Amino acid sequence: MTTLPFPSPSPWRLPVEIPRFIRRVLGALVLAPLLLAPRAHATTPLEDNQRITLGYIQLAYGLGGIVDPTLQPGGSSSVRPLWFVFAPHASRTGGQGMLAAALAKRAIALARLQPSLTLTQALNRLDLTGTVRIAVESLSLDLLLRGLTLDGAASIASLTTAMNGGALVDLRTLLATSSRLATLYWSAPGPQPLDRAEAIATTLERALNEGNLAIFTDIGGAGQAYLDWRQLQSGEVTPERVLSDFVLPEAVESQARAAHAYGLAHADDQPRPFQFDLLFPGMHYKSLLVAAFALYEEARGAPTPARRDALIAMGNNYIAWREQHDMAQPVFSPGVIFPGEVSRPALLEAITPLLKTDFGTQEWTYADFAYSLPDPDGNLLTSPPTEYNWAVFWDRWRGILYAFDQAYTAPPALWVMPDPIVDPLG
Repeated sequence: MTTLPFPSPSPWRLPVEIPRFIRRVLGALVLAPLLLAPRAHATTPLEDNQRITLGYIQLAYGLGGIVDPTLQPGGSSSVRPLWFVFAPHASRTGGQGMLAAALAKRAIALARLQPSLTLTQALNRLDLTGTVRIAVESLSLDLLLRGLTLDGAASIASLTTAMNGGALVDLRTLLATSSRLATLYWSAPGPQPLDRAEAIATTLERALNEGNLAIFTDIGGAGQAYLDWRQLQSGEVTPERVLSDFVLPEAVESQARAAHAYGLAHADDQPRPFQFDLLFPGMHYKSLLVAAFALYEEARGAPTPARRDALIAMGNNYIAWREQHDMAQPVFSPGVIFPGEVSRPALLEAITPLLKTDFGTQEWTYADFAYSLPDPDGNLLTSPPTEYNWAVFWDRWRGILYAFDQAYTAPPALWVMPDPIVDPLG
């Protein structure tokens, strides 16, 4: 996955000379169409993703200015990034997965009209080149050995085009990934082979889109609400004012105060607190969002850069926990198999070893995280990345904390913002 330098000029960027209040209003207008629109809209997943990524970029600069008042739209910062600075990169990664699914479905539609006679022909329909094509071809060949058709094997393997194909160099990972995808294929609904392949592509597309929409609507909406509220305040915005006056529906002030107090007391702990189900049983996630905004305000006035960074990281953990625990988890592990889909947890388990995200100029891979830990089963016949599942909360949560710690070593890298993906099928 290639992340291009932040474009200049770009269509979303607001001129620095525009007064701050007007910039806030315009920023809200950028986010409003998606945050306020009903779910039953006619946009494609990729169109949703483009607007979400742009919205997160807007929020990254608006909220990033709280902890770094010198930050300008389109600029960079050496201050530890907020959760909202990670979000555009994560959104684009989801968009790349949706793009792969859309292109696979297009190839399947073409194959329905004229089946491929060779694997080369099937791969050519996917417009793959270089190392990406080599990785997809390798996976396709193993899927063929497991009984899949040429077009079915190529289209399913192509779902990994935006992922870490280098992980397949480990033969153990290749075989495990192929076996799991083949099992999904044979369990998929539909009387025809291409129906089964399309069900797998549809499952990935829907899971990524639903998760992206849920998180952006909730946390993105909370971020915009906070910026709007903050703009209306006269005088200094203090953590106390946030806790007492900023209102999010369903947030409980006493819970937010408890989380804020705990964050102040334990932000410097090593390891940083992360088991919030045990620390705050029964707490509504909206309360944690309020506490996170208060911690960001604490960070703004911190006496030292080290204390500032610790408070930011604590706020990030609060937001990320509730993002993953309360919004992503029901999407990735819904407990049922939806019509036209395969098992979402099983599909995510198959692709977990290949997951990656470019945080600006810094790359995170799930394989790096897995290899950084002791081998879960101690079996040399299985590769560590294949022993985790992105649909399992704790496997995902620990991988995200690893990504945070890695990104904290180079904050400016994250300010190389991604180009939102444009739907090529339009």
